[in-house]
Amino acid sequence: MKAAGLKFTAAAVLATTLSGCAGMYTQDGAPNDPLEPVNRKVFAFNDALDEYALRPVAKGYNAVTPQPVQDGVTNFFGNLGEVGNMANGVLQGNPKILGISLSRFLINTTLGLGGFLDPATQLGIEARHEDVGKTLAAWGFRSGPFLMLPILGPSSLRDTVGKPGDWYVSPTHQISDDYTRWGLYGLNTVNWRASMLEQEKLLQGDRYTLLRDAWMQRRQFEIDGGQTKHDPFASGDFDYDEPAAGAVPATQK
Repeated sequence: MKAAGLKFTAAAVLATTLSGCAGMYTQDGAPNDPLEPVNRKVFAFNDALDEYALRPVAKGYNAVTPQPVQDGVTNFFGNLGEVGNMANGVLQGNPKILGISLSRFLINTTLGLGGFLDPATQLGIEARHEDVGKTLAAWGFRSGPFLMLPILGPSSLRDTVGKPGDWYVSPTHQISDDYTRWGLYGLNTVNWRASMLEQEKLLQGDRYTLLRDAWMQRRQFEIDGGQTKHDPFASGDFDYDEPAAGAVPATQK
C-alpha cells in the first residue's frame, strides 16, 4: 500500500507540469499534436500488431461467440469499472458520480447476476466513465499534447500520467493469480476489439488523422461531462461540436 501511495504521489507531482501545458486543441482550434511524426510511427506499429494479431483473434471470437454472451462480457467489465468510477468520484469531490456508480455496482452485481446483466440502465441509472485523467481535468490540469502510446493507443499527456492510478484502482489489477489476471485482461481486450470491427469501417483515408480526431472529440465530450450537443461517437458523426453555454472551451482543457 505504501509503494502504491508513493507511485500515486509521484504521478500527482508529475501532473503539476500539466498546469503550464496547452489544452487538447490549440488556440486556432487545431489538434494539439506537436509529436505527430513520432506518433505516426507508433500508430504504424500498433496498426501492424492489430492487423496480424489482435484483429484476427477478434474476428474469430466474434464468429464463435453469440452476441448476448459478448454483451454479458461487456456488462461484466463495465460493472468492475464502477469501482474506479467510485474512486474518482471521491477524488473529484463529486457525490453525484459516487452515488450513480455505487448504485449501478450494487444493482448490477445483485440483480444483474454478478454484472453480466445491466438492470441499472433499464432503471434509468445511466453508465458514465470516470478515470484519473478526468479527475486531473477536474482539478484544473490541462490535457497537454496528444500522444499515441505503444499498444495502449490514443492518449494525452494528462491521461498518460493518470494511467497508473487507473490500473491501481482496477479490481482486475488486484487479482494475485497471474493467469487469472492476464486472462481477464485478454478477454476484455478481445471482446472490446470485436465490438470495434464494424466501427473501423468508418476509418477511410488517413487512418491516423481520423482516429486521432475521433478520439479527441470523444475525449472532449467526456471531459465536458456530456455538455456538448451530442456524443460524437453515438452516430458516427465525428465533427466537433462547440461546448454548450457555460462549458469550458476545448482549447482550455
